[in-house]
Amino acid sequence: MTDHDDIDMLAAEYVLGTLDAEERAEVARRRQQDADLDARILAWEARLAPLGDEIEAIAPGPDLLARIERRIDELETTARTPPEPEGDTDGTAQVIALRRRLGFWRGCTGLATAAALILAVVLIAPLDDRSDASPFVAIFQQDDQQPAFMLSVDLDSRRLSVQPVTAEPLPDRSYQLWIKADALGPKPRSVGVLNDDLSLPADALSDYDPELLKRATFGISIEPPGGSPTGQPTGPAIHGYLYPTDRDPASQHL
Repeated sequence: MTDHDDIDMLAAEYVLGTLDAEERAEVARRRQQDADLDARILAWEARLAPLGDEIEAIAPGPDLLARIERRIDELETTARTPPEPEGDTDGTAQVIALRRRLGFWRGCTGLATAAALILAVVLIAPLDDRSDASPFVAIFQQDDQQPAFMLSVDLDSRRLSVQPVTAEPLPDRSYQLWIKADALGPKPRSVGVLNDDLSLPADALSDYDPELLKRATFGISIEPPGGSPTGQPTGPAIHGYLYPTDRDPASQHL
């Protein structure tokens, strides 16, 4: 990872609120003298802010506080680790902890943005008191470019939400969402043509089994107005896979 990536990732963590209090205070001080860091923080704020524009306020359920307290207890229990054994003078425990943290950020250039967006879903998505399940999320991006779309799916209800990140409506073209899975045969199936606001009906995946959705590949292609005339993707496509947002990010293969 280059210094450029390090600064960009530090800025992303600062904006997402994943730094601890001491680290956050240090970054806040550092950005006053580091114009590059300050610019990257502002860029991440501008990049992630649109994700919350379409979220409507909902009244919390009566059991919300109890659920939050239970979750905090679970996190505290998970965070507790055995004390460092006496005689561990070579810092083995610290090395292991650092490797675990670095493992989360290791990968291709686009990994940082994808991981940050998944974290953003967890941080800004409203809690739904109808289900304890966290949504599954797919990020659509081409090579090391910025993500174009984000797809979130509640597997219990099989309701989806497509949100454009950097994608914009194209003149005389349509975006079309596809799904491909072994159980569906060798060819992808159309989920639907995105509307003018780059959205899809929430029930577009209602006919698919949740287990199939977890293993499926999703794609978004650029098609003629109204969608593909052949029933198969005809234009450039970007792909994504669903990942759960309630697991340890270090265990996910982004």
